[in-house]
Amino acid sequence: MTTQHPIFLKKKLPKLHNELSIDQLKARLAAETFSRRTVSFYRYVKIEDAVAIRNSFYSQWEGLGVLGRVYFAKEGVNAQVSVPEHNYQQFLDGICNVFPGMPMKIAVEEAKESFYKLVVKVRPKILADGLSDDAYDVSNVGRHLSAREFNEALQQKDAVVVDVRNYFESEIGRFEGALCPNVDSFKDELPVISDMLAGQQDKKILLYCTGGIRCEKASAWLKHQGFSDVNQLHGGIIDYSRQVKEEGLENKFVGKNFVFDARMGEKITDAVISKCHQCGAPADTHTNCGWEPCHLLFIQCKSCAEKMDGCCTSECQTYLGLPSEEKEQMMRKVTASSPAFFRSRRRPQGFVKVNPAHISTHATDSHT
Repeated sequence: MTTQHPIFLKKKLPKLHNELSIDQLKARLAAETFSRRTVSFYRYVKIEDAVAIRNSFYSQWEGLGVLGRVYFAKEGVNAQVSVPEHNYQQFLDGICNVFPGMPMKIAVEEAKESFYKLVVKVRPKILADGLSDDAYDVSNVGRHLSAREFNEALQQKDAVVVDVRNYFESEIGRFEGALCPNVDSFKDELPVISDMLAGQQDKKILLYCTGGIRCEKASAWLKHQGFSDVNQLHGGIIDYSRQVKEEGLENKFVGKNFVFDARMGEKITDAVISKCHQCGAPADTHTNCGWEPCHLLFIQCKSCAEKMDGCCTSECQTYLGLPSEEKEQMMRKVTASSPAFFRSRRRPQGFVKVNPAHISTHATDSHT
């Protein structure tokens, strides 16, 4: 399908972007008196002029008060947004007018603070896989399974379940028995999955991810690699949870589902299967280091958050408490050497690279 809707054949609009500070954005959100709906959607579809689509949708969504993060590319669209409830139908109509029948995955836990601003970008790909465009046929995907079908497939003796997400996502929640690639990003994942499944081309492969987009490429990649029975959870963990509730199905996902917005997670079950990276107590709350130049993503319990001022190490806590002038000097120093600094801080200090599938999911039920 080629997207050539008339509204996108007009003269391109000027560059559009947010101009408010984060404090102004938070204040504006706090002042809202209406509720919001957090949704995600994606579609692989040929788009001839991604810039024109980006500009037109940005103007449309800004007028509706939409917040979130959206990527357009020649291969399609990938979005996670927060929409004012009273404007949701108009927002949906605008999407479906250009992308007919676009399925929406609605957040399990509604929160007003999922996004603070609207970011709409044009990228080479809506999901970076580290491969060239002609490496494999991304349209030759696996069979899409509903929550009921996925649960039934999980019971089959030789089924192999694969978590198509990053280590920090599977660390806090996953399907029991799933193989969890120990990677930091999706572009590192496909070859790792191939290695993990070596010699199992004839087995039933069950893939799952947050909302389904990563499974689209992973299933196509595995079929390209000769796997004959590739299946994927349609709508991902987000829609699985909805279907489980609506149909009264057994929930086979354990823990929290990591989401890529300010919430950083949605409770699917009350089980806490991960630990605080600082003290080892049961915890499943992700945070970014309070010292902005570090911004390391890690799991921190409430006690350590108070003790460490939200920082990942005592060094960062010290930097955070420096006088303004010294703090600015340190920030400039770190920024100048950021590539080396951030490569060394990709994972929390002391975090051991392990396959989460080897960790028991029968953890203590608790709330943090």
